[in-house]
Amino acid sequence: MKSTRVETKPYKNSEQLKPKARETTILGHHAKKYRLITPSESANLELIRDFIGKLAYRAGFNGDHVSKIQLAADEACTNVVHHAYEDIPAGPIDVEIVVNRDKFQITVSDKGVGFDPEKFAQPDMVEYLSKFKKGGLGIHLIHTLMDEVTFKIEPLRKNSVKMIKYVHKPESADKLRQQEIILRETKKRR
Repeated sequence: MKSTRVETKPYKNSEQLKPKARETTILGHHAKKYRLITPSESANLELIRDFIGKLAYRAGFNGDHVSKIQLAADEACTNVVHHAYEDIPAGPIDVEIVVNRDKFQITVSDKGVGFDPEKFAQPDMVEYLSKFKKGGLGIHLIHTLMDEVTFKIEPLRKNSVKMIKYVHKPESADKLRQQEIILRETKKRR
């Protein structure tokens, strides 16, 4: 599969973010694949959000959906920055996006220590918010904001989270309520 790769060391300005997509065929569907590899540093999270946001708009998502996609990806990348390379030398964050007419797929990968995503239970949001806690919602946010989420963990080799948002999939009223609470609370805490 052909792809575009953008590497930053370190990110200086938006001029470095000018990928040209390569068109390819994935399971009979016309698709474009983009890639951004950047050092695992908080300073690069804005670059990643902008990269994802521009591509999500191009894929046909409205501003509300773009914000949800960016927040989910930001949570995945923030987890890499804060946890993946905790006791080892920092490595890269690899962000790959595959876009076709039906879906927007983001895969965030690292070569860090890994974790067990099954150990993170869904929090009681009423209790969580009543205690004004900060942090610890990343995996829950990702699952709530995206349509499909898959983790593949191979510590020190390749850990990845694949997140999919379907272009024309209506969301249930319950999922929309959860997303609204999360987005509202996230904005309050920033």
